[in-house]
Amino acid sequence: MYKTVNLLVVDDDESLVKVFERVAKEQGLTVALCRTGVEALEYLNKNVVEVAVVDINLPGYNGMQVLEYIKRNQFPTETIMMTGVGNVETAVNAIKMGAYDYITKPFEDINKVVVLINKALERYRLMQKIRRLERQSSDQISYEELVGKSRNMQDVFSTIDSIAGTTSTVLVLGESGTGKELVARAIHKRSKRKDKPFVVINCAALSEHLLESELFGHKKGSFTGAISDKRGLFEEADNGTIFLDEIGEVPPLIQVKLLRILQEGEMRPVGGNQSKKVDVRVIAATNRDLQQFVKDGMFREDLYYRLNVISITLPPLRDRPEDIPLLSYHFLEKYRKKMEKEVTKISVDALQSLQSYRWVGNVRELENVIERAVVLVNGDTITARDLPPKILGDAFYLTSDESGDSSDLSKFDYQEAKNRALWAFNRSYLSNLLRQANGNLSSAATKAGMDRSNFKKIIKKYNVEIMEYKRKQGGKTTEE
Repeated sequence: MYKTVNLLVVDDDESLVKVFERVAKEQGLTVALCRTGVEALEYLNKNVVEVAVVDINLPGYNGMQVLEYIKRNQFPTETIMMTGVGNVETAVNAIKMGAYDYITKPFEDINKVVVLINKALERYRLMQKIRRLERQSSDQISYEELVGKSRNMQDVFSTIDSIAGTTSTVLVLGESGTGKELVARAIHKRSKRKDKPFVVINCAALSEHLLESELFGHKKGSFTGAISDKRGLFEEADNGTIFLDEIGEVPPLIQVKLLRILQEGEMRPVGGNQSKKVDVRVIAATNRDLQQFVKDGMFREDLYYRLNVISITLPPLRDRPEDIPLLSYHFLEKYRKKMEKEVTKISVDALQSLQSYRWVGNVRELENVIERAVVLVNGDTITARDLPPKILGDAFYLTSDESGDSSDLSKFDYQEAKNRALWAFNRSYLSNLLRQANGNLSSAATKAGMDRSNFKKIIKKYNVEIMEYKRKQGGKTTEE
């Protein structure tokens, strides 16, 4: 359950924190306090923050990085940066990156700070109101069993709302693991057929003969082993919905029969001589290019157009990274309850690793990774070391001279151990990005969701050598 807080203050100055606590109490605002950037990111991932006041010069994960994280993940939070008088140029750069405004310390007039916070709150609430007016579902995070706050997922939710009450055939497109069956279930649950059967079949899992029998049923004696009449899934789904997964794998003979059902509402069991009327809404799904199948003669054109009355395309997970924290916590809650474990949090380094991974297997792969982490974790927090090596890259586990021996951090106090682990993570993350981009700085910065100049500064900070990752061609190093 997401909690909304009016004001988040991120600063390690205890006296300043007390000032903000007093101001918040006087203004009737709810307030949360974080001493470090890492704590702030953890808090932002689990709560809705209206306004964040962030000190630029935080230890470790600094204020500019917190701002970058907020903007990269499209949090609606309005951010006010705090800086010393001599560091105004950095604060101005923060505004260019999307910060609402900045204030300099020490404060000459606290009332001006209060006015600024209230203006930021007004802007936040106005923007939320505009978004609600523009898109009624824009603040929706969970929709039936689907989870997502990204724009493309909100579009999916809106489409489901629009078509659920109809009887039109729907074709759901998307890569494996994107949640096509969940879309079909959501359509059914929001339709007038919600109290009727919802039947699922994977068309690629059965041979042609068995698939025909499963879908349409058979009469006794129609083939060897048919010792009695059998109802098909279309009969089972009468007055309800049938979900035909992997529709692109259906053989030509069965394509003809499916076309008849869609055109006439009639089906004939294997070995039968009489047709039966059925009233079934068909939702089909595929990860194949059906249009290309039609061109290649592998799929009937008339069936394709009958199926493709309404289409919904699910985006791959790599195209909606802002949903990864939401999905991660969604699956964490699911498997925490199922396994009766006390784990309730995911560390920032783990979330960053999850967001930087490409997710070829999409949401299904992420769910498997979180389930595995819940099984393996000791304590209440999933950290990067609870994730599979493929998520982190081999470099994460290497001992680095700069960060010290990362193989056993228990010999350090908590803060030192965290700093060393974070240093090792950052070097690994940056190195992997550059390796994938063949040393192309602009390409790596884009993948990280950062501008090139800031990305270059971070690389320098963590002593990562760009030239090590430049691709060599014909004895020469490629240039950007």
